[in-house]
Amino acid sequence: MVDSESFIDEKVAEIEAAIGDSNAVIALSGGVDSSTAAALAYEAIGDQLTPVYVDTGLMRKGETEEIEETFSYMESLRVVDARERFLDALSGITDPEEKRHAIGEGFIREFETVAREVDAQFLVQGTIYPDRIESEGTIKSHHNVGGLPEVVDFEGIVEPMRDLYKDEVREVARALDLEEVVSERMPFPGPGLAVRVLGEVTEEKLEVAREANHVVEEELEEHEPWQALAAVLGKATGVKGDNRVHGWVVAVRSVESRDGMTARAQKVDWATLQRIQSRITGENDTVSRVVYDVTHKPPATIEYE
Repeated sequence: MVDSESFIDEKVAEIEAAIGDSNAVIALSGGVDSSTAAALAYEAIGDQLTPVYVDTGLMRKGETEEIEETFSYMESLRVVDARERFLDALSGITDPEEKRHAIGEGFIREFETVAREVDAQFLVQGTIYPDRIESEGTIKSHHNVGGLPEVVDFEGIVEPMRDLYKDEVREVARALDLEEVVSERMPFPGPGLAVRVLGEVTEEKLEVAREANHVVEEELEEHEPWQALAAVLGKATGVKGDNRVHGWVVAVRSVESRDGMTARAQKVDWATLQRIQSRITGENDTVSRVVYDVTHKPPATIEYE
């Protein structure tokens, strides 16, 4: 395990040396990885850092408001409304890798825009070791690694946690005294709900995924999963009232893991699963059925795309 105090001292010095008297922007999503990277960079270079949260429209329910509240102490925080641009960029795309590349490029272009406004030469990211391993192999491209465009308008990209696993990042977050809502937060994919919607990303499917994920996180919180999620798979026949409907199929997934490289499907009691399906189908008229995913990683990945 990582020696958090020594790691913090080492990385603060590295960030100071890498960025010097220049300015930097940091990609802030609100997850533990980017939040920890932001705290390290802020400690290292202070007001030379501009945290940038991009509201892609692919985020969890209430995410933007939570980010604004949690990071209000960073006066230079920028919140960028890019929902329409990201949805347009994803229009017609069904291939998971193409989605990740479109999202990766979209993020970079937004960061470049802010960087020009604040005269920043460096980009700081919360990339961690599993991101690099999966992107450098043949599993999937992470939006902040393999999903990056070939041409990036930054003098350098700084990744202070590129050699850490998720559990080690949490240790560093605790040592930095980050709020528990951040340090213990459940993992959420960088491309957001786009990889929890199979096929083309639409506003309708995103809203179904957003509400279903909210239900799953609420209902499974006491089970303490490493990660829990809901994904929109496609459509199937169902019955609502006296009517036959062709509604969305939502898959629920909950896994136990140490670092995300491997995972075990969590054994969830029947009463909880029934409560989840009842809420998801009851709160959204367009959902016809809910299924529970019992597949481990491998052979499956944790996310659906």
